[in-house]
Amino acid sequence: MLISSFTSILMGVFFYCILYMHAQFNRFFLLPILFKSNKPFTYLVLTLFGVFVFSVLLYEITMMDMFAKCHLYQNSHQRSYAYQLASVLGTLVCILSPIIVFKFYRIHRKQTDAALLFNQMQLNSLRGQLNPHFLFNTFNTLYGISLEFPDRTPDLIMKVSQLMRYQLESNAKQFVSLEDELEFINSYVQLEKERVGYRCEITFENTVDKDYTYKISPMLLIAFIENAFKHGTCAIEKCFVKINITVENGLLHLHAENSIPKKTDVISTKIGLKNTIERLNLIYGKDYKLDIQDDKQTYVVDLEIQLKKFVG
Repeated sequence: MLISSFTSILMGVFFYCILYMHAQFNRFFLLPILFKSNKPFTYLVLTLFGVFVFSVLLYEITMMDMFAKCHLYQNSHQRSYAYQLASVLGTLVCILSPIIVFKFYRIHRKQTDAALLFNQMQLNSLRGQLNPHFLFNTFNTLYGISLEFPDRTPDLIMKVSQLMRYQLESNAKQFVSLEDELEFINSYVQLEKERVGYRCEITFENTVDKDYTYKISPMLLIAFIENAFKHGTCAIEKCFVKINITVENGLLHLHAENSIPKKTDVISTKIGLKNTIERLNLIYGKDYKLDIQDDKQTYVVDLEIQLKKFVG
């Protein structure tokens, strides 16, 4: 471009702004079709249409009298439609190329981090499967109930068996069916009811639309539920734990609410909660919302996850 006056500079900036707007339009509105919706043909068609529209726009602008008088171009052929088309395509490639490269780099990095986290999860799960403290509390509960209510012992043993089996079988999987996850949670809640239900109000409800054909990362929800029982049932005074899980159109909503005792000796490192949030970020990215509220009397967790269909 020929910079012969201040007017030509302004027109050159205006010319570039149109090219830049086209590239950014492709970046924020069309690229998501390629990366998120995985529709390359649709992206290609819309990109070509956008190039056509913006090149026609530039051509019409260069034909205006005010643009012609600023002597922006050095040669007359630069006013042609072919030149405007080449300008739009060239600018699009120059601006989008580094963006796409960094996008693929982030995707690759995210997949690598997810694989490393999954391996660490496997190791941690193996270490925690036979946790002596968990086994002691579980069998102590079974023993106490068996003395007073022997007819309930078989059902409790079955619940403990389901808990351990689920941990063992889901350990090597990245995703499990929602049905299996909810059965595991239900068994855990029923066991807690047997342990502290006589002095604590415990409610658990779950509603899933149509069927259970959704998948979820295993042992993901249990961290919030364990936390509710850990802190909500540690006091002698009246306490409560409320768990509600609903799934509507693939959107899972976990609402966990528990009372907070006035005085407690429970020490929390919050490592489990931190690891769960890291898993949510890596596995679900922006497809989840987490809201935690603590008003010193109640502790409330609201988690929303956009689930995908379970195949296989």
